[in-house]
Amino acid sequence: MNYGDGLGVVTVTYSPGETLAPFVDTLAKATTRPAQVILADNGSTDGVPEAVAASHDHVTFLPTGGNLGYGGGANRGVAALGPEVGWVLISNPDIEFSPGSVDALIDAAQRWPRGGMFGPLIREPSGEVYPSARLLPSLGRGAGHALFGAVWKSNPWTRAYRQEKAPVERSAGWLSGSCFLMRREAFDAVGGFDERYFMYFEDVDLGERVGAAGWLNVYVPDAEVTHIGGHSTARSSDRMLREHHRSAYRYMADRHAGVLWAPFRLALKAGLAARVKILTRKSG
Repeated sequence: MNYGDGLGVVTVTYSPGETLAPFVDTLAKATTRPAQVILADNGSTDGVPEAVAASHDHVTFLPTGGNLGYGGGANRGVAALGPEVGWVLISNPDIEFSPGSVDALIDAAQRWPRGGMFGPLIREPSGEVYPSARLLPSLGRGAGHALFGAVWKSNPWTRAYRQEKAPVERSAGWLSGSCFLMRREAFDAVGGFDERYFMYFEDVDLGERVGAAGWLNVYVPDAEVTHIGGHSTARSSDRMLREHHRSAYRYMADRHAGVLWAPFRLALKAGLAARVKILTRKSG
């Protein structure tokens, strides 16, 4: 399909609380373009998404029909955008945008004609830069990061995987799903998010498929946002930890299918299950 040059913004909401209003307010200063905002709601009970949509003409409240996870909700939101929308910004609702940041992402697309996905520099509330543009996981980096990341943060496997270096505009293996811009044709080319991932690794999987389809994932540090933190996930951290490890297994198992890799998959599942037990015991 031939799309126009319009901008659509999709955020997946699940009782986002006080973070949603700043999301909409700061977005207004992040771009000079009119933006159609879709709140793909996965079952909020706090009434906030409905209220925010009712108070802004350009914001639409879209119930997804249940808690579909991040990727499933985002896919529903993108599907609701009209053909005039050729640029899709997908973001967590707890993101606050710096002035001009969305326009900076769109400007970068002119410099990278094969760029399909564009990610900003993401700061923590403390001001620290989050490593949001990384290499794709591999067996060596993945095992080293999993084993030593929590106890030896400067280990070489974690440093290689997280790509923590001077923020320069460059291509990456994948970009953080907390905030990114996509050409809609690139989103369509890969079929959007894989909805088997309820939460976590859906952005890694998407970035890999974008690259495999011939597009580039581009990190744009001139565009800056702040990630306030997981408002909806903070209430269920142990559950989210289990979900993270479940998604990690799915990602690696998908890429090591077949009979010959069966021992690896069994060992991986056992190792991840043991790690979850250790970490949940520590947090309990």
